[in-house]
Amino acid sequence: MGRRALRRIDPNLDLSGWLAELDDLPQPATAAAMFGREAPLEVEVGSGKGLFLRTAAAEYPHRCFLGAEVVHKYARFTAAGLARRGLTNAKVLAGDALRLFAEWLPDQSVAAVHVYFPDPWWKARHRKRRVMRESFVRDVERVLEPGGGLHFWTDVAEYFEASLEVLATCSRLVGPLPVPERAAEHEMDYRTHFERRMRRHRAAVFRSEFRKTPLPST
Repeated sequence: MGRRALRRIDPNLDLSGWLAELDDLPQPATAAAMFGREAPLEVEVGSGKGLFLRTAAAEYPHRCFLGAEVVHKYARFTAAGLARRGLTNAKVLAGDALRLFAEWLPDQSVAAVHVYFPDPWWKARHRKRRVMRESFVRDVERVLEPGGGLHFWTDVAEYFEASLEVLATCSRLVGPLPVPERAAEHEMDYRTHFERRMRRHRAAVFRSEFRKTPLPST
């Protein structure tokens, strides 16, 4: 199931309001600093062609969405899709999501983190490159606001189980919680292009949701 070539981007399309480089982001990177308004901020790690950002931003205009995509051509493609639709509550970052979480996002500033179908890095010697690692999980817990959620989906059973173990041992996030039926069968044309492709080929998809609960008062 190889990827289709990306459609050509109109060279006259202004992407400046939708595409950012990591080093150009304000520090700290809050919704107010990036979008000019106070609103719940949701961050997607690995935006691919941008289907999730487009559909979520259109359905939830009162929220802000930031996608992080390390492959620059995909970041530009996603930004173009947002620009054509005039979705001012979403933008995409061309850069390393791990650095974004570690260095830019402040404590308790994010309402939700979305990690859909990350690269599984199949070989044992490459698994240290997986995004669902100890340092990232700790950063997710730190940046989530109380009640905020982590949504992690993959089509690789071994990666799913390994990630659940990391989450259990390296964080206090509560889960995995039952994924609401609408999250699996919703009307948003599926959350990502990869999800849609998996459904067409009747491939298994493993879904989990984790939640940050408020610390008990002392």
